[in-house]
Amino acid sequence: MNKVTTTLRRGLVRIAAIDFVRTAIEEKADLREFKEKPSLQVVAGVFLISISFVLAWPAITALGIVAIKLKEPLIVVIGGPLAYGLSHLVFLAGMYFSGAKYTVIFFRWLSRILVEKLLSWIPVESQE
Repeated sequence: MNKVTTTLRRGLVRIAAIDFVRTAIEEKADLREFKEKPSLQVVAGVFLISISFVLAWPAITALGIVAIKLKEPLIVVIGGPLAYGLSHLVFLAGMYFSGAKYTVIFFRWLSRILVEKLLSWIPVESQE
């Protein structure tokens, strides 16, 4: 086994030893809880998060077009960060409403899947 593979395997084993990842692997973390019907608060939070993505970049693009047409770069220089800041506030409000529960469930599942897949791609060191 070459040095790169050995180094990668050691790194992945260290990642797998992190409590969050280790318990996710031991408990076979899955997405079962996403089958439950979400509350109105969670739906509102996810809606706000979705809107935040759609809000910023089209607004910044429009501000850029207006700034070019009017030959006033300050429109986008000032308005761009303001639009992005507003989008970020909407995103944070969405995260507040939807809570951390589903984020933790998703990241537990994702960490388990990624570490298991990556470890399966790297061959185990032979005991020679």
